[in-house]
Amino acid sequence: MTAPAAPARVLMTADAVGGVWQYALELARGLAGRGTDVALAVMGPPPSPAQRADAEAVPGLSLAEGDFALEWMRSAGGDVDRAGDWLLALEAETAPDVVHVNGYAHAALPWRAPCLCVAHSCVASWWRAVKGTEAPAEWDGYRARVARGLAAAGLVAAPTRAFLDEVDRLYGPLPRTAVIRNGRTDPALRPGLKLPLVFAAGRVWDEAKNLAALDAVAAGLAWPVAVAGDTAGPDGAHRPLQYARALGRLSAADTAAWMVRAAVFALPARYEPFGLAVLEAALAGCALVLGDIATLRELWDGVAVFVDPDDPAALRAALEGLIADPGRTETLGLSARARALTLSRAAMTDGYLEAYARLATADAPAAGRAA
Repeated sequence: MTAPAAPARVLMTADAVGGVWQYALELARGLAGRGTDVALAVMGPPPSPAQRADAEAVPGLSLAEGDFALEWMRSAGGDVDRAGDWLLALEAETAPDVVHVNGYAHAALPWRAPCLCVAHSCVASWWRAVKGTEAPAEWDGYRARVARGLAAAGLVAAPTRAFLDEVDRLYGPLPRTAVIRNGRTDPALRPGLKLPLVFAAGRVWDEAKNLAALDAVAAGLAWPVAVAGDTAGPDGAHRPLQYARALGRLSAADTAAWMVRAAVFALPARYEPFGLAVLEAALAGCALVLGDIATLRELWDGVAVFVDPDDPAALRAALEGLIADPGRTETLGLSARARALTLSRAAMTDGYLEAYARLATADAPAAGRAA
């Protein structure tokens, strides 16, 4: 079977707030190996110096930064439209073969190149999972922009079937879709000398990560709990940790170093469309304790311990069980790593090259015309 031809250049949108940043760099590395350059258009809070250094190390990647609020932020307002004008100017400047939107609203722009829209998360699905209700009316404008973007895209992709199905229920029907697993390849992420340590990484301020539950059960555990991630959100709210050790925002290299040492990685998430940090921890050979939600089950069933995100006693029992049974902890870590090795950069790159090729087929809708 002949591999799909790689486009010469891709214009990709991203932000530096969460996992999309690492995902975009990882995919750009994979595409560079196939001869494709990536122009990465970053919106929202600016990348940190460490993030910029990581981007500069990716062959064929050029970085453009736009000072625009992200579409899921309450303060977005007219920034979504202004960012659209900026992105169209970037397309005219870079002349990409494919536009790859890691969001929704900007998939509805009148792009010259075919447009792939990748669903990583959304406010409506977040609200359902975290709050247990529909997002209030103040998000109606956001919902409308998401729906327009999804309808306009030549192809919609998501990293798990469970999340793609959720997006389809909320905004569909989506006529052309693909499930493309995220991937990660990093020689630094391999099992090391494991220490009696529970580690977590994620946005502490984000209720979806449910790291407050992990913080609460950290009190009284025989092993220390360390958490990497911002405690202050884009809205300025600060959610400090009380019992776990707060490491703050770490570089990718420092996060990997903690994962290599930690025997257990815990993320009792209520909402996680993929969970890149989970994949990284699995590559490092951590035993996984995860929230029992459909997306994480899809990826890690059989090689992780699952807990009800709303049951702190179950979370404590799962952690105490692993602490008391080092042999099981080691076995789970090795099983998680074996699963993680199938979620590689190469496999992800293959999936996106196939998606880009589908966009180029004659029956693909014209980009930006379905809104």
